[in-house]
Amino acid sequence: MQDLDPFGAGALTDVAGVLVGHHHRTGRGWQTGTTVVSCPDGAVAAVDVRGGGPGTRETDALDAHNLVDRIHAVCLSGGSAYGLAAADGVMAELERRHLGVPVGPEPGQVVPVVPTAVIFDLGRGGDFGHRPGPEFGARALRNARRRAGRGAVGAGTGARAAGLQGGVGMASARVELDGDPITVAALAVVNATGSPVDTATGLPWSPIPGLRRPTSGERNGLAAIVASAAGLPLNTTIGVVATDADLTRPEARRLAMSAHDGLARAIRPAHGLTDGDAVFALSTRTVDLTTSPTDAAGLGRGPASRAVRLNRLFATGAAVFERACVDAILTATSIGDVPAYCDVCPSAWRTRASR
Repeated sequence: MQDLDPFGAGALTDVAGVLVGHHHRTGRGWQTGTTVVSCPDGAVAAVDVRGGGPGTRETDALDAHNLVDRIHAVCLSGGSAYGLAAADGVMAELERRHLGVPVGPEPGQVVPVVPTAVIFDLGRGGDFGHRPGPEFGARALRNARRRAGRGAVGAGTGARAAGLQGGVGMASARVELDGDPITVAALAVVNATGSPVDTATGLPWSPIPGLRRPTSGERNGLAAIVASAAGLPLNTTIGVVATDADLTRPEARRLAMSAHDGLARAIRPAHGLTDGDAVFALSTRTVDLTTSPTDAAGLGRGPASRAVRLNRLFATGAAVFERACVDAILTATSIGDVPAYCDVCPSAWRTRASR
């Protein structure tokens, strides 16, 4: 597996045909936002929900037994269940673009299907009633582009993770499957009850090249913050994992399931009763995974078997979602009185020469 961005984490938009847009508000009682993942040419989609307190919309439409086989956007939003209304704005904007499930003979006769998941951030800006509505979703979709921000933006604006400022993180990797380059990428909105850092080392649970062990004083400060937030409920990590590999809907579901492995490595504990952890998977279907003839068990004869390729693809999905969760914490900046990791442990970014 090769990182597409050797210095940083890469981005979800490294998968061709996938765009990301954010819209958020801060100040005057606001601290919330919405992130939209846009696929203008459509994508096969699936979802896996592991948290005990999910806030979702249109997830049943993604079941492999049901009708919808391609979607054009996924909406991730703050606002708890109220924030599901942001999807109305995404639907309206997609309808304006004539993107959705065709239900009539005219181009504009479509019903956009917008799978959505939300995090709990109610009242974090000061006013419980300030949460995303349809205009947040519409603006986030209109803002969708190849180069999108990360950190305390969009759906990550009001996010928190074990007492630290949460945010939006992204990562990508390229894996060679018998000579065919496959791109796998992830976007995570980290608003976790569990901790994204090991207080013993002061570093994320998942090792990141270039980070240095913080000072003892910084580690003590970090431990105090995490301890003070222990047990606070009503949090969630949500996101998207995408690939250009040509996946069926059941295979896309397996990719979403694999992403949860990465979530559980980066955030401990994960998938609690009050978490709403949910991951969507998208396949733009641009790289063929056709392989050698299969044997009676369907596993193939040789290294090009589809099962072998898929296993490597799923393992990469777990790795990039893990990295995206870490990226969310490392790129977040403080909003209000909640500290960001970069404020608490600034020496983690020291170079070897400075030591």
